[in-house]
Amino acid sequence: MSTQRLTVGQAIVRFLAAQRSERDGVEHKLVEGMFGIFGHGNVAGVGQALLEAELHAPGAMPYHQGRNEQGMVHAATGFARMRNRLSTLAVTASVGPGATNMVTGAALATVNRLPVLLLPGDVFATRAAGTVLQQLENPASADLSVNDVFRPVSRFFDRINRPEQLPESLLAALRVLTDPVETGAVTLALPQDVQAEAHDWPSELFEPRVWHVARPVPEPAALARAVQVIQGARQPLIVAGGGVIYSEATAALRAFVEATGVPVGETQAGKGSLPYDHPQSVGAIGSTGTTAANELAREADVVIGIGTRWSDFTTASRSAFAAKDVQFVNVNIASFDASKHSGVAVLADARAALEALAHALRGWAVDAGYKSRASELARRWDETVEAAYSAGHSPLPSQSEVIGVVNELSEPRDVVVCAAGSMPGDLHKLWRTRDPKGYHVEYGFSCMGYEIAGGLGVKMAAPDREVFVMVGDGSYLMMAQELVTSVQEHVKLVVVLVQNHGFASIGALSESLGSQRFGTSYRYRSGDTETGGRLDGDLLPVDLAANAESLGADVLRVSTIGELRSALIKAKDSERTTVVHVETDPLVPSPSSESWWDVPVAEVSQLDTTQAARAAYDEAKRAQRTYL
Repeated sequence: MSTQRLTVGQAIVRFLAAQRSERDGVEHKLVEGMFGIFGHGNVAGVGQALLEAELHAPGAMPYHQGRNEQGMVHAATGFARMRNRLSTLAVTASVGPGATNMVTGAALATVNRLPVLLLPGDVFATRAAGTVLQQLENPASADLSVNDVFRPVSRFFDRINRPEQLPESLLAALRVLTDPVETGAVTLALPQDVQAEAHDWPSELFEPRVWHVARPVPEPAALARAVQVIQGARQPLIVAGGGVIYSEATAALRAFVEATGVPVGETQAGKGSLPYDHPQSVGAIGSTGTTAANELAREADVVIGIGTRWSDFTTASRSAFAAKDVQFVNVNIASFDASKHSGVAVLADARAALEALAHALRGWAVDAGYKSRASELARRWDETVEAAYSAGHSPLPSQSEVIGVVNELSEPRDVVVCAAGSMPGDLHKLWRTRDPKGYHVEYGFSCMGYEIAGGLGVKMAAPDREVFVMVGDGSYLMMAQELVTSVQEHVKLVVVLVQNHGFASIGALSESLGSQRFGTSYRYRSGDTETGGRLDGDLLPVDLAANAESLGADVLRVSTIGELRSALIKAKDSERTTVVHVETDPLVPSPSSESWWDVPVAEVSQLDTTQAARAAYDEAKRAQRTYL
């Protein structure tokens, strides 16, 4: 048997460069590059291997220099989502804080079921150096390191203590990365001495390997049960989730609903499953949904979930589907999600299931009156959106107006990116999506700081699309460092930075819960210094535009909608990352979804506002269902 003598780090890089994914006969490079920040835990191992690859095998494993370890993972996650989970990026970091900085990113990837490969450095496997810099010592367990915190947020975790362990672990890691059910963060902890250790590897390890991504078809009996339930429906409603997008099932969904007339509501991950103006599209559903989708949800007798995990926002904390005998049909590739709400479980790929359902339901359609009513509700909501887009609020514009201008000036294939704050909810209900990949809002984890880093990954995955990153000041302050990477790599972003001097989303939530927007504004501390005072003074003189400029981005400051329109046109024409800074009024709400979200209110309080909020909470709680 022929062998190749390489270090563990070199073997990892060479192995990853040879991996491919395949679906529907189309192959993709599985790991298209690696982000890395180097320290003593990885510089002589994976770092040296990346250098050697760059010098002797250009393009095999491109290296990208990040500024924050969490941000690098976000970028890899954004990349994987844009590529429908068929390609991803790897991320390497040093031992200790470099490694643990990646944990939040790992959780985000796993929650959203998106494949990323994490390669954190670890302490010496041999323990020859004794306690090393940045090592956590545990008196009760000598083999525990900070990397063990990756275990609960990884879909696969292993620590490579000997070179001989690597081949089996790599194969297991790639199996998980390419499994639509199991995928998420995959972590291979790499002790720094092992990374640099040489070993004779079988040459077969580095041969090109293709990982087939299957399209499981529905079991005939399960399909028959689903068809029977759907045929008995008078007012069915489809809820399209992220699985519709990832399985590239949008054309199949469109054909199905055009044949049957069933209206479609969309989750955050499923937004774009139909164009916003399609006759069967009633838009976003749930706590951040449209009144059209939520009215139909309240009356639906059969709800067909396709590729959704039924999060609390989608179900309005289990209050959205109010019909007494409502039934669920759950089409999902994962049995865990297909079994929710006691529904008829159809374990299958979304596209394969839709094609099978279309065939089995040939000739069946909803009543013409119901179909017309859904279209009329959608038309009324679109009028609401238009009014929000053109409200003419002054002196500062509303966030809805800002969204409207960005939507107007973006092309159908351009991508809007967001993650946290009030913006995701407003985008969900207001953004007019025209392309299946045109809407990229991370709302599984809704991680503050994802936006710019995630947008970087989106643009790397789709360089032919304009990427509009929409981020509030609170989320921007959490993580803006990857602006530097964007400039360095010539990966152009248009960042719309909405300045409202605090946490607008939680401020509004706090007020609705009787907590009076406590701790949600960026203000000076005032009052009695002996008692500590309160954070209710003047607004802080924070200049985020100057900060963005200092990170290398071009910056345009605007204060009116007209100026915003001109600035966005200029940003689109530029070849450089441009930040458009606009102040908005945080007290102007977007149109109501006429829905609910379960956030408990203090049961007892001396505050009148909290007492009133608790009474409203108790009343809303009565609509909550178990769907047993």
